[in-house]
Amino acid sequence: MKYTLAIDQSTSATKAMLFNESAAIVARASIDHKQFYPQPGWVEHDPVEILENTYKAVGQIISESNLDPADILSVAITNQRETVVVWDKRTGKPVYNAVVWQCNRGTQICEELIAQGHESAVTLKTGLIINPYFSASGVKWILDHVSGARTSAEQGHLLLGTIDSWLIWNFTNGKVHATDYTNASRTLLFNIHTLDWDDELLELFTIPASMLPTALPCDGQFGKTTLNNIVPEIPIAGVLGDSHGALVGQMCFSVGMGKATYGTGSSIMVNIGEESLQAPQGLVTSIGFAAKGKVYYAFEGNIHCTGATIKWLQDDLQLIQSAAETEALATSVDSTEGVYFVPAFAGLGAPWWDNEAKAMICGMNRGTRKAHIVRAALESIAYQVKDLMALIQESGVKLLELRVDGGPVKNNFLMQFQSDMLQATINRSPIEEASALGAVIMNGLAIQRIAGLNDATALRKIHDYITPQMSQQKVDELYTQWQKAVKRTIMK
Repeated sequence: MKYTLAIDQSTSATKAMLFNESAAIVARASIDHKQFYPQPGWVEHDPVEILENTYKAVGQIISESNLDPADILSVAITNQRETVVVWDKRTGKPVYNAVVWQCNRGTQICEELIAQGHESAVTLKTGLIINPYFSASGVKWILDHVSGARTSAEQGHLLLGTIDSWLIWNFTNGKVHATDYTNASRTLLFNIHTLDWDDELLELFTIPASMLPTALPCDGQFGKTTLNNIVPEIPIAGVLGDSHGALVGQMCFSVGMGKATYGTGSSIMVNIGEESLQAPQGLVTSIGFAAKGKVYYAFEGNIHCTGATIKWLQDDLQLIQSAAETEALATSVDSTEGVYFVPAFAGLGAPWWDNEAKAMICGMNRGTRKAHIVRAALESIAYQVKDLMALIQESGVKLLELRVDGGPVKNNFLMQFQSDMLQATINRSPIEEASALGAVIMNGLAIQRIAGLNDATALRKIHDYITPQMSQQKVDELYTQWQKAVKRTIMK
């Protein structure tokens, strides 16, 4: 048996997984990394820690599975998007911590560009809005605030990249500086129509072009690696951002196929085909994936805090010992009794895009118990997904099916409430690691272990459907109160 190694570098952890020839996971390891919050609203990661954890995770699964490293044929990568690293190519060391997608330090930079009237032109080229969620303002902040960084960048000594680029550069000992179209499309620097970095956007954010990686299709080959001498030299093939990985891993290859990924935050994405349509206000247009010589676009909305909300209840408030407790707590009460939890810990993402919004629990009374708050936290995840799906459907794109993945989809209460809120059938993925599977599929296309997308579709053999049980009237009542709660958090 020969294996594909998938690296899934997410916001909270680095996972290594082995997939067999049937695209089934046979081993996995996960190592958390630290979150740094130097100021309110700022979020950072240590890129060196992430790299070291990657090697540790790979070594761990090889050791624990008693696998011959020679049986690993190739490595695929999927990663947290928008999180950006700037490093010195002479030393290989970051000049600053990675600026995470949740970080709001670029707010002033973005607001100034919007005030100068640049947003419509930027949206036309990138499909995105000017927002610190995306990578460009984080890079500009580093160049403007880290001593000597701008001078070094202008002299051609610094490189930038999303986490995939940072890993690839290190995996290849500095020989390959590359990214894929999906990660590139989330930087605010990439023209999704020409499929190249845009000089006008680089000038707008004052970023030297010499810093940028080469952008390739998702099913491209990105050099060779021994993963720090852990395995014999193998190709790096198949790279894409985690949300795009889930779109592929969920086999959403047809127009109207959509997916919702539940992780630290959540990404809702619907395949809109080979034409980059203008997204309705509140959503963005991204490159969904690029394979077999074609580019498929997607409408997308991103939610800052979904799984992170449950983690906050567990780690910071210590209301629960583990996420697994939430289902029993939620079903121990008939409703939240009017309690609403709006988890705007890092502002509100789509469709509100308000960086100044503050998290809020409202509607409590003396009878409110832990179970009501936990249930409200779970319900907030479903409400936020509904916010986005409503916009997508209003845009005229007909949703054929919503496929869901990520750790929280194991929560039956959440999935039922999600189906109820959408008044639609959802299809729960049989594989929790849909993003990694997407990378493995792209890997298979790249090294010709998979002939085409139709062959990839055949890999999904299990369908777990959940249908709505709540009346439309009840849905409308609950959702109206949710929208009122959200408006209370908006500071403007």
